[in-house]
Amino acid sequence: MNRAALIATTLFAVGTAGAAIDDPVRIDTGMISGTTTGTPEVRVFKGVPYAAPPVGDLRWRAPKPAAHWDGTRGAEEFGPVCMQGGGNQKMSEDCLYLNVWTGAKAASEKRPVMVWIYGGGYNSGSGSQPMYDGEALAKKGAVVVTFNYRLGALGFFSHPELTKESDRRGAANFGVMDSLAALHWVQQNIARFGGDPKRVTIFGESAGAGMVANLMTIPSAKGLFVHALGESSAWSTAKIAPLSTLADAELEGVKLADGVGAKSLAELRAKPAEAIQKAGRGMGPVVDGYLIPEDPGKVFEAGKQIAVPVLTGSNRDESFGGNPKSAAEFVEQARTRFGDLADAYLKLYPASSDEQARESAFYSGRDEMAFVMRNWARLAAKPGKAKAFVYYFTEQPPRLANARGPFAPGPHGSATHVSEILYAFGHLDGSRPWTDSDRQVADAMSSYWVNFARSGNPNGKGPNGTELDKWPVYDGKNQNVMVFGNPPEGAQSPSEAQLAFFQSYFDKLTAR
Repeated sequence: MNRAALIATTLFAVGTAGAAIDDPVRIDTGMISGTTTGTPEVRVFKGVPYAAPPVGDLRWRAPKPAAHWDGTRGAEEFGPVCMQGGGNQKMSEDCLYLNVWTGAKAASEKRPVMVWIYGGGYNSGSGSQPMYDGEALAKKGAVVVTFNYRLGALGFFSHPELTKESDRRGAANFGVMDSLAALHWVQQNIARFGGDPKRVTIFGESAGAGMVANLMTIPSAKGLFVHALGESSAWSTAKIAPLSTLADAELEGVKLADGVGAKSLAELRAKPAEAIQKAGRGMGPVVDGYLIPEDPGKVFEAGKQIAVPVLTGSNRDESFGGNPKSAAEFVEQARTRFGDLADAYLKLYPASSDEQARESAFYSGRDEMAFVMRNWARLAAKPGKAKAFVYYFTEQPPRLANARGPFAPGPHGSATHVSEILYAFGHLDGSRPWTDSDRQVADAMSSYWVNFARSGNPNGKGPNGTELDKWPVYDGKNQNVMVFGNPPEGAQSPSEAQLAFFQSYFDKLTAR
């Protein structure tokens, strides 16, 4: 047999032996049939409804169960994304769909499950974005789920009349309710895809990480997940701040109703989804007194969160410190926000010139994000409740010449917000000239992520069965951080004095 024939025969044998789980799959609402991916042993099921369409009278209500169907439903295309601004994707208010990637060969395999929650400031995003493709993680042994949740004013809306109508007192967190509904779907159905409902990890980035952190403080979420992983944001996203209150959210809801000319909740529900979406941005999760009973910062500070292992981290070049026009503006903003702590802040982030003020704004925003993530880990591990692990992403992805907006590489480097996602998902797409260094970091990161999903500990085997570098735990005594960069560059991480300042500000806010 010649070499070419031997290679072809070998590939055929590998592909046949690695064939994915039998198709179609029966879930609680009917039969679904998925489709192939670029990896022969991984199959994907797209656009699976996990709740009823939240349209008409179901707008601004808790998600209802999805309807049953007869026959086999094709799950070969992603469902529409939830209403949001911009983009050329198909949008609809009927958007509560999820997607499953699995490499299991049988339903009995009980692989770890990773449920991804996307970011976008609670106003944009979807589970079908190419960067969230779960194929590589599924190839490494996880069953990966992504899903859509309601966004903006359709997902996070409050109004006095809505509060009065609801049996949930402050029905404001519909996007959060969607996340809970998706997690319930996973509990009921993921075993059919070879997943283990007792080993569910929720993970997300930016607002998605904020959702993960908030879910840890929601009593009704207990038992729906056993590990939590957050990338670049916590319960109040990138900043140290309390969540909005229901009363404040209701005021915004009244303004929105006035803006679209609606005098009642019934009139609001009759308005086109496009009109609602354009009328205002949602406030994100709020303390409604029911689903989110109290501010998450205080819940974590009191050690009352759902006790599960956590893995958190941030990126070296994230910029959420604003862009002050002048040194005077920067100083004024600091005094307004930090009050009696402002002098200490300005010693760490001086503003003797306009240029220095802009530099301080960048480093302050980056360092505050790093503190937010480390504080989440510290509180999750206190007092001995669970293990926590922290990373700092410093790898410099190849720059995109046409990148725009807040995610475009800035003057400080390209390890910006969202830049770690493709590495964590283990697939570097064809949009950039990736290097061997990038591929090594992606392979290691995605392996750590899957290990964490398996056991709540990222340590273990990595690419090709080799042992990964030891990732130490992070707690009040051992504040060890795993640096993802090649070569690792941790010197840019916040100093102890800078982290101590943000700790004092957090303590001040949670003591109120």
